[in-house]
Amino acid sequence: MRKIYLSAFILFVIFFFSCGNLQREPRFVNIRGVVFGTYYSVSYYCEKGIDYSESMDSIFEVINQSMSYYQPQSVISKINRNETTRADDHFLTVLERSLEIAEETNGAFDPTISPLVNAWGFGFQERQNMTDARIDSLRNIVGYEKVSISGDQVNKTIPEIQLDFNAIAKGYASDVAGSFLESKGIDIYMVEIGGDLIAKGFKPDGKPWRIGLERPASDMLSKQDWDYMVEMHDRAVATSGTTRKYYEEGGQRFSHTIDPQTGRPVAHNLLSVSVFADDCMTADAFATAFMVMGLEDSKEFLLSREDIQAFFIYAAGETGYGTYTTEGLKVIPRSELE
Repeated sequence: MRKIYLSAFILFVIFFFSCGNLQREPRFVNIRGVVFGTYYSVSYYCEKGIDYSESMDSIFEVINQSMSYYQPQSVISKINRNETTRADDHFLTVLERSLEIAEETNGAFDPTISPLVNAWGFGFQERQNMTDARIDSLRNIVGYEKVSISGDQVNKTIPEIQLDFNAIAKGYASDVAGSFLESKGIDIYMVEIGGDLIAKGFKPDGKPWRIGLERPASDMLSKQDWDYMVEMHDRAVATSGTTRKYYEEGGQRFSHTIDPQTGRPVAHNLLSVSVFADDCMTADAFATAFMVMGLEDSKEFLLSREDIQAFFIYAAGETGYGTYTTEGLKVIPRSELE
């Protein structure tokens, strides 16, 4: 749902199988493409090797027409322009979960952040002159508590409220695509959209899916590579970071992650976070929330949560970085695999 970023922050999916395995049932199928301004990959094991690429395109198009503010006639665009208050089931599901997570994180995740994102130049508008007065003015029209749901109606307490699902919709789309595969009797699959990924089942050789986590980039054009790996099944993961989307001005780097409380790009030592949850929508939203909260507040928050885990990479020194892994999550350094 964002513009095309060829260097989008992604996860690397590592497949280990022999050519001989492809000739036996079930057959491995991989579908790749571009959607929501980024890349996607859908992999699964299917007894007849059926290609569901057209179905995937249809699913993504429906979600795009619901939640992309780059589409002038999408549901979210019409609601943001106050042309309608009625929303479809996809929209309402995402909004309801967004409001729940906003409440849980005390607004670190906020689906009404759009005016600030656009004003800082990370949305669909040119960057504005962000003075203190301008920031304070925009903060007055941001706030998840100004939005509610009644039936299929989206209620806004002030007309200026602008919804933005870019930090949760890719995860939701991954979940929906996975649910579609399950409806076709496929229980071994991996769906990844721009770094938001859900993996189900063990592969036919009994091994889990192997997912590589990208190392922090020195700049947005740096080659993508991974330093850590996790093994997954029946779990989702989403990664958010500050090293791929930013701009520099006056010797200062401005991150695309905006803190709803301050109205400004985040400024702390957290470089990226990968969040693991039962569904990708939840992982996606919390990844953004933790990038807003920073390392220490996120660690404190996670002490009371058994349903989600996280892997943090943070700046340490002038050129180095450190990591922190929550209890119950096994992250394997690449050096131990070589």
